[in-house]
Amino acid sequence: MSPFIQIGVHPTLLTSTKSLYSCNKFNPTVLSLIKAQAFNILPTKPLYHLQDSIFFHSNSSQGMLGKVLVVLFVAGLAWAFPALLPPPPRTCGSPGGPTVTGPRIKLRNGRHLAYKEHGVPKETAKYKVIYAHSFGSTRYESAVAPLETLEELGAYVVSFDRPGYGESDPHPKRTLQTTALDMEELADQLGLGPKFYVMGFSMGGHSVWGCLKYIPNRLAGAALVAPVVNYWWPSFPANLSTEGYNLQLPQDQWALRVAHYAPWLVYWWNTQKWFPYNSVISGQFKMSPPDIEVASRSAKHASEIQKLKEYAVKQGVFESLHRDMMVGFGKWDFNPTDLKNLFPNGEGSVHLWHGDEDWVVPVVLQRYIAERLPWIQYHEVPNVGHLVMHDPAMKEVIWKTFLTGKKE
Repeated sequence: MSPFIQIGVHPTLLTSTKSLYSCNKFNPTVLSLIKAQAFNILPTKPLYHLQDSIFFHSNSSQGMLGKVLVVLFVAGLAWAFPALLPPPPRTCGSPGGPTVTGPRIKLRNGRHLAYKEHGVPKETAKYKVIYAHSFGSTRYESAVAPLETLEELGAYVVSFDRPGYGESDPHPKRTLQTTALDMEELADQLGLGPKFYVMGFSMGGHSVWGCLKYIPNRLAGAALVAPVVNYWWPSFPANLSTEGYNLQLPQDQWALRVAHYAPWLVYWWNTQKWFPYNSVISGQFKMSPPDIEVASRSAKHASEIQKLKEYAVKQGVFESLHRDMMVGFGKWDFNPTDLKNLFPNGEGSVHLWHGDEDWVVPVVLQRYIAERLPWIQYHEVPNVGHLVMHDPAMKEVIWKTFLTGKKE
């Protein structure tokens, strides 16, 4: 049977589309993807079931027009669909792939997770923390407290490349749950004991929400720092989520819509050159005055920062940046504001820090989360933007307050 019949194209169109099928771009892979993805925007009936409609009536000019339009539609898909397909990732350590430069563990499912250890030896540490980095970053993120602070606290921190970033293997089926389980397995393979702390900055906050949901019995404490918000959490009042959403740049509003409603389009949307795409990916996100000040102090390290950005996506942008967007802004399996207090007897604590001058993640929704989850210790920091963990003074305050419970 012709693949055109299989995807529901009327038999009378086969002659007209014969040359399309022989086109290199219109291969069986493209056909199957068109069937699975693109054609879900068409009527539920296959096109060949519509032969009695006006579009396929042999005696009407409208019918001929309908045939032509369908031919053009299929031709357009044949031409455009390859642009929607991301290239396969260049997995670290694979033949022809990037080299592995640091320690990694091998997970039960065969994937590798790259990590970096900071602070005092874990054997003598008072606090053992797993740190989840932000969007477009890696285990080398400077948000980890400096050595002298960790030594003062008696803290051991292990940061890791989230799947697809840096030297951690991509995970095409990545979810909040799989990342939480990766963190649990990292703790077990490194011998961190039955309980450990977790901290996530910006997009790394999603990993912490996942830990709170899926491995709560393993946590000694948790910290969310300027966590990115999913505007489609069902608990958000419509007016509030709309308010926060509208504070985003128009190009970011569109990028988030695509990530939520049409994840199969994320790669094309954020690589095309016709109109602005995600501002963080393009490096054109709007910065508040406090963030501009923090960034200006980092300008002298511009070449080093650029190298780290390139390192973050060396396996490809799709399984790192784009997968992050699809997971973070897609449909979650749980509603965070339904979570119960993990530490009803005060044996641990959960913190959330957010700057009131954060123009990347509007503070208004964090305030709502703090109201719905009063057991979270909420710290709204005045005159501070999204780059709170890149401000040395604030970074030290956050780490010390998180681990000791004492406000600096």
